[in-house]
Amino acid sequence: MTALKTESSFPNPDAAYETLVEAHRGVSEADSAALNARLVLILSNHIGDLAVLKEAIALAKKAG
Repeated sequence: MTALKTESSFPNPDAAYETLVEAHRGVSEADSAALNARLVLILSNHIGDLAVLKEAIALAKKAG
């Protein structure tokens, strides 16, 4: 990978979003934050490209 891909790769983006929402349903705020942290680490490892990770972090900071 050489650049962050920002367009959806999911055939059904709404289903992907709902899956993320459902993963957090019924858990405490602290457990939700911990789940997010683990998910970020797992997906960052899957990406395996530091430049892409840095680009994603910058985009997430800008959006927040």
